[in-house]
Amino acid sequence: MLSKMTSPRRILEIGTFTGYATICLAEGLTEDGMLYTLDINEELEDMVRRNFAASAYNEQISYILGDANQTLQTLEESFDLVFIDADKKNNGTYYDMVFDRVRKGGLIIVDNVLWSGKVLNNNPDKDTKNITTFNDKIAADERVEKLILPVRDGLFIIRKK
Repeated sequence: MLSKMTSPRRILEIGTFTGYATICLAEGLTEDGMLYTLDINEELEDMVRRNFAASAYNEQISYILGDANQTLQTLEESFDLVFIDADKKNNGTYYDMVFDRVRKGGLIIVDNVLWSGKVLNNNPDKDTKNITTFNDKIAADERVEKLILPVRDGLFIIRKK
């Protein structure tokens, strides 16, 4: 829905998994739009490529395997929408890496920011601490407007001012 509402020309997704969210995001692309999706899990490559090939958006999706910390640096694009759904310990790193490449008014969407409610625990595990640290960072970032949608594990919707 967010992709359809914003009609992005360029989308970046960090964390492909099965490609389901990729295809959903691609539904909102402009006719000349492109979605770049980065993932490190080579074991799922065949299935992901089959899923993309079976969709109407295969030609608009660029699937890039490797560590996003490196592969992101190879992209010379600005983005209208970024979806971060990868290793939670790097949410802050990915956010910092993409921020200057998101156009004014663009969206950064981050998944799993409520972590099944674990962010409220008094004795959080390491992953939960990483998510809480990231959430606090975004809450303090005055360059953006933000809200958390409490759907499933929580979506942080961040709009660059």
